[in-house]
Amino acid sequence: MERGQPESVDEKHQRLLEAFVVRARRVEEHSLAADWDALVALTQMKIKVSFNNGEVRIRYELPPEEVVESAAARLRPILLEKEDCFHMKALAALGYICRTSPKDSEWIRAARAEWRTRVNPSTREEAGYWVMVADTATGEDRDLDAHRLAMAWIYGDVVHHDPERRQEGDLFGLRDRFRAAVPLVAWSMVGTIELLNYIRALNEAGLLQLRQEVFDERVALNSTVWEETAEVFFAPVGAEPPSLASTPMPHGWLPLNKATDLSLFRHRFAGQLLNAEPSFEETKPPAHPRDGRNELIKRWKVARQEGAPPLTSPAPADFAQETLDFD
Repeated sequence: MERGQPESVDEKHQRLLEAFVVRARRVEEHSLAADWDALVALTQMKIKVSFNNGEVRIRYELPPEEVVESAAARLRPILLEKEDCFHMKALAALGYICRTSPKDSEWIRAARAEWRTRVNPSTREEAGYWVMVADTATGEDRDLDAHRLAMAWIYGDVVHHDPERRQEGDLFGLRDRFRAAVPLVAWSMVGTIELLNYIRALNEAGLLQLRQEVFDERVALNSTVWEETAEVFFAPVGAEPPSLASTPMPHGWLPLNKATDLSLFRHRFAGQLLNAEPSFEETKPPAHPRDGRNELIKRWKVARQEGAPPLTSPAPADFAQETLDFD
């Protein structure tokens, strides 16, 4: 499309699908998605019940909050209607493109209905469960469904500091807010990745003509330690800075080399800016692209209490029901 020309319907749908693909691939790269069965298991509320000296105890075993928090941050644009990568916009674009294919249209309608029910339920029953609490000091009684508790965690505790969300969920405590958010975040990840793979299949079949770059470009860093060849120049404070990356360095700028006195590169706040070190390759072998993700998953599993049952894919069930395991 030429600049200034109005966007056609087909161009709009392609732009929305490509935006979704890029963001969904970033969700797919999250450590929680590395173990698909474990991720699917998190979409359902699981409570472990034990009996001890006539006392009933319930136990929740969930991933570390920071892991779920980072997943929620990656998901957030997919949950927002104003974003190009909004999940429902991608489904609407697919619905238009596949309007003459009954089988695809049926899948898209089902996906749209399930996403609305799970991510934006309209009743407490659709939300799955609700919590009732009483403050014995003030006599205040409150109840809140799981979806609003989850939103209080996402928008009150995590990606925003929404005062209304925080006030609404404050009486229930951070644990209840987080407990409600985990299945929502996990299911949103599952729905996002499933739609991503559906788009991949349609594109490979030639029903979509998305740019290959959106499937290939880097969307997440697997390692935050790397080494690259560079040309480094320095100049006295106050020297004229370069105007463009492609223009020659102005007068007074010198190339950095082994003879340069690195003590020149000190800052009163940042300390020593440059240090001479051995080559990265000499001190550490290159990491496999998935090593970082596998390490996070390993730490998660180690953090789980010894003897806890492994996470497996739950049997098909109404998501609104809680699963009870008895000791």
